[in-house]
Amino acid sequence: MTVAGPTDSILDVPGLRVGHWQALDADVRLAHDGVPGHGSATGCTVVLAESSAVASVDVRGGGPGTRETDLLDPSHSVQRVDAVLLTGGSAYGLAAADGVMRFLEERGRGIPMGAPGAVVPIVPGAVIFDLPVGAWDVRPDAAAGYAAAAAAGDTSLARGSVGAGTGARAGVLKGGIGSASVRITDGPAAGVTVAALMVANPVGSVTDPETGLPWGLGYARAAELGMSTPIASEVAAARALGEKGTVLNTTIGVVATDAPLSKVACRRMAVAGHDGLARAVRPAHSPLDGDTIFGLATGTAHLPDGPGIPDAFDPGLPVLAAVGVAAAEAVERAIVDAVLAATGVAGIPSYREVFPSAFRSPTT
Repeated sequence: MTVAGPTDSILDVPGLRVGHWQALDADVRLAHDGVPGHGSATGCTVVLAESSAVASVDVRGGGPGTRETDLLDPSHSVQRVDAVLLTGGSAYGLAAADGVMRFLEERGRGIPMGAPGAVVPIVPGAVIFDLPVGAWDVRPDAAAGYAAAAAAGDTSLARGSVGAGTGARAGVLKGGIGSASVRITDGPAAGVTVAALMVANPVGSVTDPETGLPWGLGYARAAELGMSTPIASEVAAARALGEKGTVLNTTIGVVATDAPLSKVACRRMAVAGHDGLARAVRPAHSPLDGDTIFGLATGTAHLPDGPGIPDAFDPGLPVLAAVGVAAAEAVERAIVDAVLAATGVAGIPSYREVFPSAFRSPTT
């Protein structure tokens, strides 16, 4: 069995902190017909691992924009990372990682290189393509990355149209950044927490065209959130909005756990996280998306003695199997959270604007 963690966010994994930076003007106009947009609508988000974390990654989209993902291959030497960057700005936004590295270097964080103060922080990252939402030349840079890292905290997490989700678009709806956590309550992984932080910016749809509910939100979960099926007129109006097209694509994020996983196991956890992405976005992993999920393990959880398994298998396999199921659930719920928490930007309507009846009680 599983339950949500205390904050139902990635902050429920001990040792992780999250910070946002965004540039969002009151008057933002979406680019169209080759005319650049006006105003700022972009941002970046940093996940800091206070004591570093074992890490890997799984890239499924056909158009990724990434940094240091080769380093995270399980066959390669470096095992741990100091932070992960999620950012807008397309390939330009990868420059924000330089600021995160500077923030960490100033604090002596990174791989020690012998001389006093000589460290190399490890900061992989991934981008979404949000440039046409606002001004083309406004995108996260090194100063933005530094600011996001400096803002990282472990007590509360802003969601929706903030940080890397500021300029995100989920199909025809406003996308954003969301989070969720899952605590495993029984079995070999009892007491382990698995959580996700996701930026929803897919070319695919995040809602069921027949019901209007998010793909990743069943009726039972909708009831828990105080939601109901939108009225037929809103569902029909949403279908009339058409499709997003072939720009502004990619869903990226981090799935993390306090289980003591190896780098290989972190890769498997990230792979499982993509199952949740595919449940919440349809279609997912298209040639036009850059879908990327990083896997982090802080290793602070103490596990009960597990059942014996044949010598041909890794003894940690039962724990990893349970973590994988939880990872898919956390990613799915984090994407739904991103969509429901988003607010409209640059004329891109939010879910709440398109389906207001979903949040009304049946008696109103």
